[in-house]
Amino acid sequence: MKKYFQHAGSDLPASIVVLLVALPLCLGIALGSGAPLFSGIIAGMVGGIVIGILSGSQLSVSGPAAGLTVIVAGAILKLQVYEAFLLAVVIAGIIQLLLGFLKAGVIGDYVPNSVIKGMLAAIGFILILKQFPHLVGYDADFAGDETFKQHDQKNTFSGIFRAIEFVTPPAIIIGAVSLLILTIWERKFIKTNKVL
Repeated sequence: MKKYFQHAGSDLPASIVVLLVALPLCLGIALGSGAPLFSGIIAGMVGGIVIGILSGSQLSVSGPAAGLTVIVAGAILKLQVYEAFLLAVVIAGIIQLLLGFLKAGVIGDYVPNSVIKGMLAAIGFILILKQFPHLVGYDADFAGDETFKQHDQKNTFSGIFRAIEFVTPPAIIIGAVSLLILTIWERKFIKTNKVL
C-alpha cells in the first residue's frame, strides 16, 4: 500500500493537470463523434483506470485521442445503433488487452509511418477547413457540421465561401494573434529564455 503513495506529492498535481486537459478533450471527442457527452467522460475514466492498473509502467499514455474521432463517428454511422457500437468497442478492448498480454505490440511496427502521418494530416486538414468560418467570425452554424456534405445541402467548401461574405475584423485579429502566438511559442528563443 505504501508504494502507491510514495510519489503522491508529484502524482497529485500531475493528475489535476491531466484532468484539466483530458476532461474537455473527452467531451469534445464525444461531441465530434456523435456520441453522448457522458460516454466521453466514462471512456476517459475507464481508460485511465484500466491502463493505470494493468500497465505496470511508471509512465503511461492513455486517454482521449483526437485522431480517432473520425473513425468513431464513421463506426457509429455505419452501425446505426449506438448500443451495437458500444459492443464493438468492448470486443475491440478485449482483443487489445489480449494482444497486450501476448506482447504483440510489435505488430504496430508493420504499419507504415506514411499511413499514420497521412491519417493525422487528413484529420488536421478537415479541422482547419471546418474552423475557417469561425476564424473569420461567421458563427451562424455555431456547433458546425462534421461531414463534408452538410445538413443544409451545402458542403465544406461552400460553407467557407459563404463565411467570406460575413467577415468580422475583430475575429480575424483574435485568430491571427492566436496563430502568431502558437507559431512563436515553438521558437528556440522562447524555449531557451527562462522569463518567457
